[in-house]
Amino acid sequence: MTDRDAVPLDPAAMRKQYRAEGLAENDLATTPVEQFARWFKQAASEAHLFEPNAMIVSTADAAGRPSSRTVLLKHFDEQGFVFYTNYDSRKARDLGENPYLSLLFPWHPMARQVIVTGVARRTGRDETAAYFRSRPHGSQLGAWASAQSSVIATRADLDASYAELSARYREGDQVPVPPNWGGFRVAPQAVEFWQGRENRLHDRLRYVAEQDGSWRVERLSP
Repeated sequence: MTDRDAVPLDPAAMRKQYRAEGLAENDLATTPVEQFARWFKQAASEAHLFEPNAMIVSTADAAGRPSSRTVLLKHFDEQGFVFYTNYDSRKARDLGENPYLSLLFPWHPMARQVIVTGVARRTGRDETAAYFRSRPHGSQLGAWASAQSSVIATRADLDASYAELSARYREGDQVPVPPNWGGFRVAPQAVEFWQGRENRLHDRLRYVAEQDGSWRVERLSP
């Protein structure tokens, strides 16, 4: 170990100055999904971020105890943002008790964040099956092998379960959709677009859903 390694890092001393261009109200699209599509394309095609569809999904159970994890966005449109999971997982159990959640897209290299708050509902089985069959063969088997969020004794147990499934369903075989696996569609109630600016005076513009289906845009203080 070098002397440098022995010195603990000080998080309070870590500072980056965000010098990106700002975000103005007249630059926004009509709906938050249209605006998200613009930023998502820039994150994926222009900034080439690693997994720009990675989002932090935060849920809370009936007692209000929160939990967060990173999940991959698989589809979005005006009806909402879709991800897939095991319905016996902690996130799915939370959503069964409390359907309100938050999605956070942390696009740090672009000094951008998108925060979606809304209500999650399960996708239909036909939609779930169509997506499941688009997954790589190994990922299909993985959905069966893992009892997500449950305690397991060893990694070897998980590997053994996967090996047994691999022997049962060869590459090219149709793997059935697990009955306890499927999607959630998050219908947004508010979507915030956060653009980092100098001196921590960031731009924060939030779309808020109105009763008539339109969107109100409000600026938040950083």
